[in-house]
Amino acid sequence: MAGTAGDSAILDYYGDAGAVWSGYLEAAVVATLGTLASNSNSRKVSVIVGLGKTGLSCARYLAAKGEDFMVVDSRLDPPGLDQMQNQFPHVKVELGDFQVATFVNARLLIVSPGVSLDEEAIRSAIDADVPITGDIDIFSRVVNAPLVAVTGSNGKSTVVSLVAEICQQAGISFGLGGNLEAEHAFPALDLLQEPDREIYILELSSFQLETTSELGAEVAVILNLSEDHMDRYSDLDAYLRAKQRIFNGAHKIVVNRDSDFSRPPSPVDEGMIEFGLQEPEPGVFGIRQVAGEEWLAYGDSNLVRTSSLKIFGKHNFSNVLAAMAISEALGVNLELAASAAERFAGLPHRCQWVAQVDGVDFYNDSKGTNVGATVAAVEGLGQKLSGKVVLIAGGVGKGADFSPLHPVVKRYASSVVLLGSAATELAGLFKGLVPVFCAGDMCEAVAAARTEAEAGDAVLLSPACASFDMFDNFVHRGQQFIDEVGRLQ
Repeated sequence: MAGTAGDSAILDYYGDAGAVWSGYLEAAVVATLGTLASNSNSRKVSVIVGLGKTGLSCARYLAAKGEDFMVVDSRLDPPGLDQMQNQFPHVKVELGDFQVATFVNARLLIVSPGVSLDEEAIRSAIDADVPITGDIDIFSRVVNAPLVAVTGSNGKSTVVSLVAEICQQAGISFGLGGNLEAEHAFPALDLLQEPDREIYILELSSFQLETTSELGAEVAVILNLSEDHMDRYSDLDAYLRAKQRIFNGAHKIVVNRDSDFSRPPSPVDEGMIEFGLQEPEPGVFGIRQVAGEEWLAYGDSNLVRTSSLKIFGKHNFSNVLAAMAISEALGVNLELAASAAERFAGLPHRCQWVAQVDGVDFYNDSKGTNVGATVAAVEGLGQKLSGKVVLIAGGVGKGADFSPLHPVVKRYASSVVLLGSAATELAGLFKGLVPVFCAGDMCEAVAAARTEAEAGDAVLLSPACASFDMFDNFVHRGQQFIDEVGRLQ
């Protein structure tokens, strides 16, 4: 169970701030009680680094606790600035280039996940023994209920959302949020403003885990790992080490047998539940064939036919198995979990069916922001089609290796339409493989894809890239796709 707390001030929880991740370096930053005492004079305040949703939630939390704080952001007009100034007009907000003096003289740095710990000002603060934390670390220290923590390169949002639906059906009150972008999900610290829940379910990114020391989750899982955020990490191993912080203090661990990266770095003797796409052994979740039908199963028990699920593809079957393994770890009845899985319709912008136009189906997978997600989407859709996939991809590549797209495009796609700053690199990858078209905006991309697609085919927006070169975020990108498809009808 996560740590418990009453109404003490936030600094009371940082007698030992633990080790924090410093980008692709790990720096052991331990704040002793003596250091905190020297940092806690009346002239020093806590500093929230980075505004946006997370920064605002930290501000609300600190204000409710009566803590003195200020906010810094390297952007001149960060998201949430108007809201910050309206809610907290007397709080100092420092915009533009980070000032080292602000950081080294801080009482505590609360770093938003979008800010790298390799920033010079943050490294200077670390050298000055300033405690470093983040919203998830604070949450884990004060929450009074068990925590389900889910990370991975892909599938996080689907798994936590399904676990929430399973809990709802089981009559378990829950708080849902963290990194999850959904209507009924909230930043972790905002969840504490609501009445106490029986359980908290958090999607966590590697960035959030960098500043989390001892999460103490009741159930923790790394679903999978593929190259992502290589513009922030030096290599895949650095990315993995950040993810593995989710296991710190975990009571039970769920492991994906199909991913070596899913296992904790040190052997675990008990409290581990496994799932995978193979025939299940006793005590393991998997898939088996029964009289020509494919079933999700747990040991000898068949739970649900894959054909009865509303979400498709092996990657989604793996997501459902993960949610069921988490349910088992929580002691939830598996028949009830299977029933919830059958009704689960998936999430917007994740292989979301949009419309059929002249026999061509259009799917919005705008949340496919890395190569692994797009590989899974093309494979999953290609395997269920009578025709081919016309893929719309591109955006900001984040330093990713796009080569894993080559074999799935070769097998399942008839053509590719490219957008954004990675278009040239992707066009080189697909040259001579399938026809390639470059578009200047989403309107052109959808029109080109429609021209190329035939009845029985599917047009799939799955960019394998981030969206911020042309769109506000993946939701904005997905909505533009939906709007353009609507104009075809």
